[in-house]
Amino acid sequence: MTMYIASAPCCWGVEDVNNPHLPPWERVLSEAAQAGYRGIELGPYGYLPLDVDRVGTALDGHGLSVVAGTIFDDLVDPANLANLLRQTHDLCDLLTRLPRLPTAPGQHFAAPYLVLIDHVHAERSLVAGHPDRAPRLSPERWRQTMAHIEAIATLARDRYGVRVVIHPHAGGYIEFEDEIERLVADISAEVAGLCLDTGHLYYSKMDPVTWIRRHAGRIDYLHFKDIDSQVYAEVMAEPVDFFAACARGVMCPIGRGVLDYDAIYALLRELDYQGYITVEQERDPRNAAGSLQDVTASLTFLQGKGFAGCDRHSD
Repeated sequence: MTMYIASAPCCWGVEDVNNPHLPPWERVLSEAAQAGYRGIELGPYGYLPLDVDRVGTALDGHGLSVVAGTIFDDLVDPANLANLLRQTHDLCDLLTRLPRLPTAPGQHFAAPYLVLIDHVHAERSLVAGHPDRAPRLSPERWRQTMAHIEAIATLARDRYGVRVVIHPHAGGYIEFEDEIERLVADISAEVAGLCLDTGHLYYSKMDPVTWIRRHAGRIDYLHFKDIDSQVYAEVMAEPVDFFAACARGVMCPIGRGVLDYDAIYALLRELDYQGYITVEQERDPRNAAGSLQDVTASLTFLQGKGFAGCDRHSD
């Protein structure tokens, strides 16, 4: 069993490229490497430059390779489809021109992946984590969203050979049990896989072990988070925007929260999961001074459980 641990810019608070408080992308790469990571995600579209020579040189200088790119955008609005397809072209072009990470025996699809996330909608953000309160899409809007996902995934696969993985996310319209089940019924495994996230599952009232087991055949990639139980109880007891909850510290370093990583590791061994797992810890970028310490602690904890860091590989 080979499970490689990577990092992501959201650990430094990088979610919205228009946020004026984001740390420089060069700092994120530098601190990820200092923490001991050898794999990293690109972060949201537009954070790292799309210039393959510039990014490739920076990655190489820090001993890093890219495990995934991300489209974190509105997957619902039909008027946004052209923008989504443009991002798909740009990201897949970059991903396929960078040095590749190794593929473990038994890994479903080769990295790098394109992670597809419906962004946080205002009407869902204050009820993130509350399946009984959150509005759902109408049947027509749901069908449109599934059509958008299929168009993106088909383009990435057929034009670039990149596997799209869909990430259920708190505050988006693919978050809760019923929405994940509808998603896997409506999007075939030939079109796209899943990237389940332990923290988002727990935040949205799902047990990560149960849901990883349930959809093991569809999972091509995983995200690991942990949740501070006290902060989580506080934000669930009052209307709190999802990203405001993150700024309050609801996400914490792996091993310091409520999630049972002994059970998660045992399950992944049982399932013979092969491939990549990325550590994430959403936060306010104004608190990024603590990112290096936190991502180092997360990696140290996971390595102690038997997970490995990414090994570099170039073709």
